[in-house]
Parts: sequence; structure tokens; C-alpha cells
Amino acid sequence: MTEYTTVIGLEVHAELKTKTKAFCSCSTAFGSEPNTHVCPVCLGMPGALPVMNKQMVEFALRFALAVNCDIQHYSKFDRKNYYYPDLAKAYQISQFYQPIALGGHVDVNVNGETKRIGITRIHMEEDAGKLVHSGATISTSDSSAVDYNRAGVPLIEIVSEPDMRSAAEARAYMEKLRSYLQYTEVCDGKMEEGSMRCDANISIMPVGSKEYGTRAEIKNLNSFKALERAIEYEVQRQKEILEDGGHVVQETRTWDDAQGMTFSMRSKEEAHDYRYFPEPDLAPIIIDDAWIKKAKSELPELPDAKKDRLMKEKGLDEYNAELIVSDKKFAAYFDEAAKATEDAKSVANWMLGDVSAYLNANNVTIGDFPVSPTHLGEMVNLINKGVLSSKLAKKVFAEMLKTDKAPAALVKELGLEQVSDAGAIQAMVDEVLAANPQSVADIKAGKDKAIGFLVGQIMKKSRGKANPGMVNQMIKKSILG
Repeated sequence: MTEYTTVIGLEVHAELKTKTKAFCSCSTAFGSEPNTHVCPVCLGMPGALPVMNKQMVEFALRFALAVNCDIQHYSKFDRKNYYYPDLAKAYQISQFYQPIALGGHVDVNVNGETKRIGITRIHMEEDAGKLVHSGATISTSDSSAVDYNRAGVPLIEIVSEPDMRSAAEARAYMEKLRSYLQYTEVCDGKMEEGSMRCDANISIMPVGSKEYGTRAEIKNLNSFKALERAIEYEVQRQKEILEDGGHVVQETRTWDDAQGMTFSMRSKEEAHDYRYFPEPDLAPIIIDDAWIKKAKSELPELPDAKKDRLMKEKGLDEYNAELIVSDKKFAAYFDEAAKATEDAKSVANWMLGDVSAYLNANNVTIGDFPVSPTHLGEMVNLINKGVLSSKLAKKVFAEMLKTDKAPAALVKELGLEQVSDAGAIQAMVDEVLAANPQSVADIKAGKDKAIGFLVGQIMKKSRGKANPGMVNQMIKKSILG
């Protein structure tokens, strides 16, 4: 059987966090009643003229600089002509011939290896409206309604080079873009609300070949899981076609998440079939060196720089640092918690363990987490000082989730102070050893497993409060000298 190489390129669409639309003053707020944020401009009424939103340009410039693009001093808008119900004007204002930014790259880490994914271009455009189908998908619907609230919302399209070779790489790339969008504060990255989504171009070619295969485009993937599943399905579909002696057709396909399959939407034999021509109602965009310099100076600490800082200053390993910085608010919580303790590694372990488990179980983000970062850091301090054992810390953490009281106050309130008094622990050790002569004999005979049994008995006697490290040491000293 022929071995194939997968080739993937993504076109990521990110809605910009402006308060008003790209070319009119209508609100961009999400979740309003259908067709309430519309006007003659975004509905394409005769005689209505667009006016450019300057903040759209500033946001696009900021993000393009963050991902190492070359900013074009001169760019302009074009009309992308096609008829579809979600475009009232029957054309979309976009940038085709002269976009705002070219080149660029981001680095992703997959299975411990870093790979650079190239960015071909970034251009600005207005979003289309949204079709609300009567069924689960367009192919299973008897009717569709159109909501034009989203029509005209400004977005950037980030077009990658065909540098990805697996679904995992594609996911890592899109996750990295979302983190950059969030750090630069140009897009909230809420894929469930459609503010970030992508089209995936997928092809396969025999291993060793230099000529790409025929690609299929999968439209509007709006979750990382859907992206991975769609790519994996599409690669297998194309392999089966070629193995059966057939030919992959260049086409646009849609992903049905419920069925786990892609379906053909329309043939796309021609690469560009939209009849672009210059937008006559908008002036070109001129970006001088001073504007670029100012935008560069205002860039925040970006994910890769933050990751390097956490590794260097806080001692985190690369894997944990990558996870921490992947979400801006999560990373900000870590920074604040780490200020309350010198043990940043333990803070990271709690955040990637118990904190993340709570967020996932309750389907909330760190912004809704009930424990303040300062209190999490203070709890780590209590563990390190021997006031709390790791086991008792779990109980304190559970109470903090309910009240977010200071951990020291909860320890006193619940009577959970760890016993570290040598005399008190020695008394319990003596009592347990006297009650378990066989375990004592086993330890003297070199059977170290018996130590764990004795430690467990003492922890039970102390109701979990005895310092386990001291218990272990005292047992060995009492038996072995």
C-alpha cells in the first residue's frame, strides 16, 4: 500500500473586538435578537456608502506585528463578488490584491518538537451574516433563516503556508494563533460564539513526492476537536479514493460533527472564481513607519516570551510553561498566584491539576474560578511550611472553592493543622510499633513495604494530621536505629 504525506494549510478567520462594524456604526455585540444590529450600509442598500473603522486597521496591524509579518505601507480593499443569502450586497468587502501584511510565522510544539509554521498573508474583511438552519446541518434542513447582525463585523483572515503535516500540528497552530489573538487583545477567541473559526485545505501526496495532491477545502470549523476530526476523516477519505484508482476532486466540503464525516458542498475547480475588483468607495490605507513603530512599542508580553520567562525565572519545564501561557487569563492568574509564594512550580502543579479539573468539570474559564490567586499561593506556602499535608490541603482547597476564605483561617476553623511536634509524633509511632510486632520484624528483615503500612496506621490515628515525612523518618529510626 502506498504511503502518503498529508499537507495542510489553514485559513483562520478572527473577528476583531471593535465596538462597531467595519464600515458602519452598528454594534458588534454577540447574542442579540436577529437583525437588530443592521443599517442601510451593512445591508447593502442602494446609495449607502461605507466608512472605514480605524480601530479595525489598528487591531490588524497589532496582530500582524505580533506574528512577525511584514506590514505593507500601502494596502486597499476589493470587492469579492458572489451571491449567497448571508451576503445582502452580493459582494464582500475584503483585501485580495494588496493585503495589510505578508509573510510571518509562529512556532508550535508537538510531541516535544518545535516546528515553524509560515504565514502567507493577513488581510482584513467584513464578516458575512449567519444562516440559522431548521435542521442540524444545511444538508438536513428544510429551510434556513438569515441573521444579518454579524454581516459587516470586522475580521482578519490569517492564511498559512501549507506547512502542517498532521491534524495535531494543525490544532497546535490554531491554538497558538488563538493565544496570540488573546494576548494582543484584538479577538476574544471564543470559538463557540464563532469569533474564531477556520477553513482547512487538505491534500495528500505519495511520500517523497514534491508535487502536492489535489486539495479539498473544509469550511467553517469552529472547535479544535472538530478541526482534528475533520482532517483525520478527510485524509482517510482521500487515501481510499486514490487506493481505489480514483481521483480527488478539488471542491469545498462541509463537516458534520454528529456523523463525523465531510460532505461535498460545491465544486471548486478554479482557484479564484470571485471576480475581484477594487472597492471604489474606500480610500487606500497608508501605514507609515511612525505608525508601525508606535504599534510595536505597545505590544504586550507575547506567549512565547512569557513561556521563556516562566522557564527562566520560575523554573517551570517547557511543557508546563506552554500549558500555562496558552490562555492569557490563565497565565495572568498564575503570575498573580506566584507573587504570594516562592514555590511557583507548586502553583503550576495545582493550576494544571486541581484547578483545571474544576474548570473542566464545571465548563467555566479561569475568570469564573472562585478561588483568588493570592489564596492559592498562600495555601502552597502552608504546605511548604509543614502547616498542611498534601492530603489535608485537598480538604482546604475544597472549602476555598465554596467560600474563598484565606487558607490559614480555614485551617484553624476546620482544625486541620498538620502535627509536626516531634514528641507527639514519637508517641504515636511507639504505640503503633508496639501494636504491630510482625511489621517491625518485616522491616528488620529488609521488607520495606511494611513501612508504608505503619505510616498509614499512624496517619489514621492522627486523622491525617501527622507530618508524613517526620512519621517515615521516626519509624525507621525507632526500628533500625
